[in-house]
Amino acid sequence: MPDYEYRCQECQHHFTVFITYQDYDTEKVTCPECGTENITRVIKPIRVARSDASRLESLADPGALAGLEDDPRALGSMMRRMSSELGEDLGPEFDEVVDRLEKGQSPEEIEEELPDLGGE
Repeated sequence: MPDYEYRCQECQHHFTVFITYQDYDTEKVTCPECGTENITRVIKPIRVARSDASRLESLADPGALAGLEDDPRALGSMMRRMSSELGEDLGPEFDEVVDRLEKGQSPEEIEEELPDLGGE
């Protein structure tokens, strides 16, 4: 039996209701906290499984790579997306650099301020 999540518009209570597919359109749902019928169904995001090749292909889109050398924020965003797509934790140094890029700091400024970056 599927479960459906709701949020009460009166008291903001979140709750889950188990309803069969056949009863979904006819079942009367009320908030278990305040009893109102003024509720909204919460639709959660879904995840779509993609192959490694598909994820890497989306990262290599020339349109997404254009102008990165002139825009530190876009470069930082792209680096964060690449890390996320690859599913690897690249460590605190990577996070520090990406945070600085996303704030608009140029790669040259970062290298100047963090001279030991990437060193032994």
